[in-house]
Parts: sequence; C-alpha cells; structure tokens
Amino acid sequence: MLLGDEELLLPFSEFPWFRQATIEQLTTIEWPSPDHLYWPLLDVDVSVESIRHPENFPLVSAVSAKPPLQPDAPPAPRP
Repeated sequence: MLLGDEELLLPFSEFPWFRQATIEQLTTIEWPSPDHLYWPLLDVDVSVESIRHPENFPLVSAVSAKPPLQPDAPPAPRP
C-alpha cells in the first residue's frame, strides 16, 4: 500500500482480516487521521504504526469463517 510517499506491506500473517477481501474491499480505504486507516467495506480500523511495526502489536484476529482465498507466501529458501 502506498500511503503518501511511504510504501507499507500488510502481510496476511499479520493482518488476517484482509485475506478474504475482494479487490474493491481492499482498495476502498479512508485515511481520517495520520495514524488511522479505515476500510469501510470491511469495517476494519488499523493504526498506521501497527503496519510499520507489527511486532509491537502482537494480537491478531483468530476468527476465520472461510478458508483463505490467498495463501500466505511460503518462506524464502535459506542460502
């Protein structure tokens, strides 16, 4: 995601509520304040700081009503 001039990554492993989302749901985003993003079609609020530093926000949703449409990327092979 491009937020201003900053590129942010939201991996499914850290943000599982996006795993089932459609392109329309993912791309309909509101930015009501500098540290707050809102996906109205998903009713998901996320702190920008939690995207930048997910290790500081270890709680993630454990709820999954359907199997994932997009699997997590496999780990990269070690050299």
